Amino acid sequence: MKRVTILGATGSIGQNTLDLIRRAPQEFEVVALTGGRNIAQLAADAREFRANLAVTAHDDLLDDLRAALAGSGIEATSGAQALIEAAARPADWVMSAIVGAAGLPPGLTALEQGATLALANKESLVAAGPLLMATAARNGARILPVDSEHSAIFQALVGEDMEAVRRVIITASGGAFRDWPMERLAGATIEEASTHPNWDMGQRITIDSASMFNKALEMIEAREFFALDPDKIEVLVHPESLVHALVGFCDGGLMAHVGPPDMRHAIGYALNWPERRELPVEALDLAATGQLTFRAPDMARYPALRLAREVMRARGLSGAVFNGAKERALDHFIAGRIGFLAMSAIVEEVLTRLSADKGLIDAEITLDTVMHLDHLSRICADEVAQKQSR
Repeated sequence: MKRVTILGATGSIGQNTLDLIRRAPQEFEVVALTGGRNIAQLAADAREFRANLAVTAHDDLLDDLRAALAGSGIEATSGAQALIEAAARPADWVMSAIVGAAGLPPGLTALEQGATLALANKESLVAAGPLLMATAARNGARILPVDSEHSAIFQALVGEDMEAVRRVIITASGGAFRDWPMERLAGATIEEASTHPNWDMGQRITIDSASMFNKALEMIEAREFFALDPDKIEVLVHPESLVHALVGFCDGGLMAHVGPPDMRHAIGYALNWPERRELPVEALDLAATGQLTFRAPDMARYPALRLAREVMRARGLSGAVFNGAKERALDHFIAGRIGFLAMSAIVEEVLTRLSADKGLIDAEITLDTVMHLDHLSRICADEVAQKQSR
């Protein structure tokens, strides 16, 4: 049996992972499940899958978790250190689906144990790509991409020579505001930004899709995971969300991964790798689909894409600054303190301020320096947001 730990079990990625495990219970042993504030779901899943350990990230909810697991024999713990300890439990395969920079320390811990890390936490590669890849190599561990776009690239590259790759095209739905007139964007509400036209995702990633910050993160993630020259990474708006990525080769050919907008495909590919197994995913009817459309992104509408290119060229710890500032700007938007367009303006100013100190940006990439830059970028983002809200 494959021993499995799911970091972020109560989110959409975690729930889809458990859905696949539920369909083949004889093949998997669930070691640990972690979650946030949805204690009822975390406890129910821990009981159903007979996990050894359940962890909530929030210390104030530990008593609730223990009460929900009373009599089950399942260990319950809480807090950031408990997440790391959960990742340190012996497991063959660890799903990294904690949202944001908080997913980096437990992800690194899983790699240090030599586990296969199924990476849905794109922020880890954005903030600390070289550290993550080096940790995997040093410990004989493997990282498998779970973002639909990066899974698509990974699959298109099977058996191919990276020297023959000339371009990688990541597709984007365009989010909730892809067809809005520009003058409406400044007044976009949290509710409007939280509705995705194609995917069923959490609020934060859905808003990131509307601003295209999600795609900006994926550009940087692709650069780090596949060691691509930034000029080889392209983005196309593809409203149907059926072509997840394309890889272009030296002979002019393009290899595309086409499938329904269902995260169980990418999760299932990583869960069963190196085998390809049957999955409960709808088969596409291309005749019924009729057409697939693509268009270049409007860079004025999506400044996050330009900022991502700047980060890819700057390298160093600029990714940690970009991600920390983005996460904090999103916090301010969700709290109603700033407008939709202010998020990109905040991230750009934080990048400008902190990048001026080359000693900071060019420091060695370690967990400590990444978390330090993440902390500084959030403080700086708060300052900029306060100035903009006056």
